[in-house]
Amino acid sequence: MKPLRILGLVSGLAIALLAAGAGLLYALFDGEKIKDEASRVMLEQTQRKLDISGKLELSIWPDVGIKLGRLTLSEPGGKEEFLALESARLAVAVMPLLSKQVKVRRVEIDGFKATLVKRKNGTLNIADLLGGGGEQPKVGADKAASAPLQIDIAGIRLANAQFIWRDEKSGSTTTLSALDLASGRVQAEGAKQTLAVEALSLAAKGKSGADAFEVKLEAPKLALAPDKAGGESLSLAARLSGAGRNVAAKLVLSGVEGNAQALKIGKLALDVDATSGETALKAHLDSPVTADIAAQSLALEKIAGSVALVNPQMPMKQLKLPVSGNLRADFAHQTAALELATQFDESKIATKLKVAQFAPLALGFDLDIDRLNVDQYLPPATKEDKAAKEGKLDFSALKGLDVNGAIRIGSLQVSKLKLAKLTAKIKIAGGRLDLAPLTLNLYEGSANGSLSLNAAGNTVAIKQNLAGVSIHPLLKDFADKDLVEGRGSVALDVTSHGDTVTAMKKALGGSVAVSLKDGAIKGINLAQSLRDLKAKLGAASGKREDATQQAKAGDKTDFSELTASLKIANGVAHNDDLSMKSPFLRLSGAGDVDIGGGQMNYLAKASVVASSAGQGGQGLEHLKGLTIPVRVTGPFENLSYKVEFGSLVSDAAKAKVAEKTQEIRSKVEDKVKDTLKGLFGR
Repeated sequence: MKPLRILGLVSGLAIALLAAGAGLLYALFDGEKIKDEASRVMLEQTQRKLDISGKLELSIWPDVGIKLGRLTLSEPGGKEEFLALESARLAVAVMPLLSKQVKVRRVEIDGFKATLVKRKNGTLNIADLLGGGGEQPKVGADKAASAPLQIDIAGIRLANAQFIWRDEKSGSTTTLSALDLASGRVQAEGAKQTLAVEALSLAAKGKSGADAFEVKLEAPKLALAPDKAGGESLSLAARLSGAGRNVAAKLVLSGVEGNAQALKIGKLALDVDATSGETALKAHLDSPVTADIAAQSLALEKIAGSVALVNPQMPMKQLKLPVSGNLRADFAHQTAALELATQFDESKIATKLKVAQFAPLALGFDLDIDRLNVDQYLPPATKEDKAAKEGKLDFSALKGLDVNGAIRIGSLQVSKLKLAKLTAKIKIAGGRLDLAPLTLNLYEGSANGSLSLNAAGNTVAIKQNLAGVSIHPLLKDFADKDLVEGRGSVALDVTSHGDTVTAMKKALGGSVAVSLKDGAIKGINLAQSLRDLKAKLGAASGKREDATQQAKAGDKTDFSELTASLKIANGVAHNDDLSMKSPFLRLSGAGDVDIGGGQMNYLAKASVVASSAGQGGQGLEHLKGLTIPVRVTGPFENLSYKVEFGSLVSDAAKAKVAEKTQEIRSKVEDKVKDTLKGLFGR
């Protein structure tokens, strides 16, 4: 029993010593003095006001801990609040203290709130706390360097935290609220370069502008060491909701292994479920991942997955695209390369992206599509869509981009336009997008030129030379206009500016030249109109008034050749050199086409020449030599053709006088000749 007595005496003595130590610690602990000293040092070193209004309490058992009440820290100068917390507690294990070791048992913080501000000059409001501009401590020759970092925390809990990010330059604010962070044991040892975290979880809600979001992170176990690294699956889920749209995404990493220099992830899986109005999108992508931590590189060698799009307004209702490719990123050199390919219906699409620099972004790409019918996958335009308020055009997204690329499309249909063999070089720099050269085949012909958009002034410039193009199907598909037939060339050089399509039309300027062969002007049959004119001119009496007729879908006037040039200013195209030839007439004219207003006022003058019965000229012999004025007016959708008889009769009278004058002149000349003959005997 003697050993037990000795053990009891020793234990009692130890407890007595601990109790005495605890009493002494309580006696020496002065919370108010510590608060005052902390406030003084903070004010002297950072010019920030530290206010600890709650009590500073000390606890001894079951662990040594310090509990802090409400605390606030101001911005430099003490005017605005930067940081606040409702309570905090730091606890350390008792027994290791006897061996002069500090092991943190738990860190608990409740009601933490901080506001981070990026000022207009680019600096942060926490720069002084980060110590970037302060003098770094020096290690003296006779002093040991700081000991390597060692952390051993049994648990961390951060509850009801809030972070506010405000960018004064852009005027944007993002709020992260209801932030809860919890973990099991956290161990880190700087000398051995090891890190281990258990039961890590994070949940937060926030708001950015009008959008609300939620984030949740789960990591049951993570371990990182120079010789070995691994962990159970890590999952990150996020949800974004705003006006008429919702996005949910989940990222899962599983099979993590490797070491401090390199990691391998057996599978990275990303799932996205998004809705916007009636449109729903679901996507799944996965790939193994390798990461070289020392070289700061990342590779997704085998990306596979699918993207599904659903919209009840689409002709096929839903579209599913398989996706395959790979990704490599070098964060040390700020470069990346991505290859993706997909195939759906009759379309095969392959793209290559290369990032030469992350910030500011410098991007190169190559896009290859064998065939694509965009109209097949877009909802058809409704009457409500056409009557809806016109949307704004804004090219400001081009600012700050540095992009170079190439596009090749074998066959393309978009907005009913049918194009083929489209190739284009694309460059975006200085807020300007240039497609040059831009070449393609369309409607039995070809086009070659350029297109540019400029954020400065919201301007657009188009230069195109069309050769051998069939005009009628082109106009029908592009503008739904049935105005002219024929095949030939069009030279287009126009510029405009504005924030809507209507404004662009009204500001249009430049030039257009047209040369067509073997075609027809739609809406009027001049041969029939001239026959009607002949009947009116041949009437014995009666007032001859101008005759007006609306354009008729079945009527047309054939021509063998048509040329015209237009000068465009402020959305109005002026022409004065129209020349149209057919076997029985010649047509010239001058007038204006108001593109911005959607109407025209044009005076065409038709002259009957040697007619051919087989070419629609039968019965027009008596009108030979006359010039018949035809005025074309009205909106594009309902053009009117008016034969101006008043001008015609005046011209006819002048022609008759001229004919009589010529007849008299001929008779006088003949008389003079006869007289001279008699005088000279010849």
